[in-house]
This record gives sequence, C-alpha cells and structure tokens, in this order.
Amino acid sequence: MSPPITLGVIANPVSARDIRRVVAHAGNLQITDRVNIVLRLLQAARAAGVERALLMPDRGGIRALLERHLRRARPPEAPDAPPRGAANEASVGASFPRGDTSLPVIEFLDMDPESTVQDTFTATRLLQRAGVAAIVVLGGDGTHRAVVRELIDGETPLPIAGLSTGTNNAFPEMREPTITGLAAGLYASGRVAADEALVANKLIEVRIGQGSAARRDVAIVDAVVTHDRSVGARALWKPQSLAAAYLAFAEAQAIGLSAIGGLLQPVGRRERGGLAVQLARDAEHALLDLHVPIAPGMVRPVPVAGWQRMVADEPLAVTAETGTVALDGERELGFEPGERVTMTLREDAFYTLDVARCMAAAARDGLFRSSFTPR
Repeated sequence: MSPPITLGVIANPVSARDIRRVVAHAGNLQITDRVNIVLRLLQAARAAGVERALLMPDRGGIRALLERHLRRARPPEAPDAPPRGAANEASVGASFPRGDTSLPVIEFLDMDPESTVQDTFTATRLLQRAGVAAIVVLGGDGTHRAVVRELIDGETPLPIAGLSTGTNNAFPEMREPTITGLAAGLYASGRVAADEALVANKLIEVRIGQGSAARRDVAIVDAVVTHDRSVGARALWKPQSLAAAYLAFAEAQAIGLSAIGGLLQPVGRRERGGLAVQLARDAEHALLDLHVPIAPGMVRPVPVAGWQRMVADEPLAVTAETGTVALDGERELGFEPGERVTMTLREDAFYTLDVARCMAAAARDGLFRSSFTPR
C-alpha cells in the first residue's frame, strides 16, 4: 500500500508582531484569520489530491482553533480522544478523523512548542523525516528564513510554498491561499512534475570568524550590517544605524531593507548575481540620498556611499569593525573587533513552488476538467 500524499504546514502564530507594528502602523493578522488561511489552504490541497497534512503545533492559538473546528466536524461515532497518527509515530502526535471530507486527515507533529524560532527549526526537521512532499509556510521573511536554514542543513531538499503573514514581506507572496493549496496539491500528487513546478532561489551566507569556530547563518533576502552593538529589539527600522546591505535579490516594488537595492539597481529573484550596497553615516559622506520604503507607511532617506554587483561564491569582506548583522530584517548576530565577517551569494540554494507555473500547467493539461455523460 502506497503512503498517503502528505503536505507539511508551518504556520507562525506571532509573525508581524515586532516593533514595526507600532512605529510603522504595520498590519497584523489575528489568530482567527490565520486559522481561516490554513483551512482554505488545506481544503484546496485536498481537492488537488492531498490525503494527509502534518502541522506544527503552537501555543498561540492556531492549533486550539483548528482542533475546535475538527471536533465540530467529527462524525458522532468517532472516539472522544484523538488517536495517534498511524504513520511515523516518532514525528506525529494527535490526528483527527476526517469528519469534514473537504479536508485531508490533519495530524500535529509530536513536539512541545516553546513559542520561539526553535519551534520552526524542530518542525522543519520532523517534516523532513516524515517524508512530506513539500512544506507550506505561513509567516514573514523571518519564518521562511528559519525553514530554509534548517532545510539546507538537512539531507532532504524539500521545496517550500510561502504565504505572507508577516510585516515586511519581501520573500513570501501575497496570494490567496486557495490557489497556493491547489498548486501544492498538484505538485505533491505528482500531476505537475518537479522540473515545471519548482524554481531555484538564491541566499546570502554570512560567516563570522574563521576556521571551525566560525559562526554561519543565512538570509534569503537581505543581510544588513548595522552599527548597533547589540541585537536589542531585533527588528531593524532606523536607517541611521545601517552600514551595508547585501542582497540576494532587490525588487523596485519591494518594501523593507531590500528596497534600498531595488531602487538603486534592481536584481530579480531568478537573475544571476546579487547586490552589495555601502551606506554612509551622514549626507556629507554620501554619494546620494535615496528615499526608501523601509517599513509599511515609512519612507526614509538612506545615505548611500556606493554599490556593486555580487557574484556567486565570491565572498565579500565587511569593512565595519564592530556591530550586528540583521538577517531578513532582524538583528541576529553580533561581531567584535578582530572578527572577520564575510558575505557570500549562493545560487540554486533551495527550491520553492512556482504557484503561477503550476496553475498554468494545470490549465494547459486540463487537470481540473471532467467530462459529463449526456443523458
């Protein structure tokens, strides 16, 4: 008996709740909105052939509301206590009978959530072991970065499909989850082949120090060096603190720190190369002032000292002697005098689902058509 067609889902219950929500009037999805997104996603995935969904548990309310929905839909003869998942007991916790037949069987990963980024790391590892076809991620740039970081360190190069529920969303798409669910289901069920469904993505690799003691991390959009000596509130929104920006891609219509490059010299997601931008402390030392939408509703002048293209696999040394490195908008790494910091563009580093191309293939091949027998 072949294993069920399975999709992984990582839904961050607290994305878009950083300081930018206060200082820039950024939006914030409520838990009920996030649950509705998950339900629409899974209903569409089921219609496209997905039989089973493995979800990351959380303490923020998504799991509780989903379980409430599933209990309401459970048939009367179903037991009160949800049974253990039948497949891969090491990874899977509770599962629910499919009273709502528009949904796949929903199971929660067997893990104890901590309400930190460690939840995303753990869930990604468990989904790899469970053999899901792909992972759908609900969150902002930071959540997607955490999934990618774990995937590239693992042995299974799973593709991800992103849905934007964060603050500065340069990486995940703003798209109706029904369509993402259909595309993910088409790929997971094998009706759209990988060479047509998936696209390769770039990232920036950050290394601090040398040899075996070096610290390493990645950014899937931008790695930004700041003059700050501590990570503080993490979210980065003050242009006067910026020293340099290293960008995997930079789109002119983007919001956030990647918009610095997007308004200087745009670099597409699928285009080879990246962009490095050196920033000045003040207008006196700047080549130009660039007015940038660095957060929702917040357009600020950024003094630019110069910029250059990044070539894949060629490390660029950071000239700042001390400071922090912000990864996709959040300060994560500090460095001190004497520590060597390099930024390296890596191409074809991980794969994402091309939703538009999947749906175009479905239309071309008639995957959603059915014939009717005349009476």
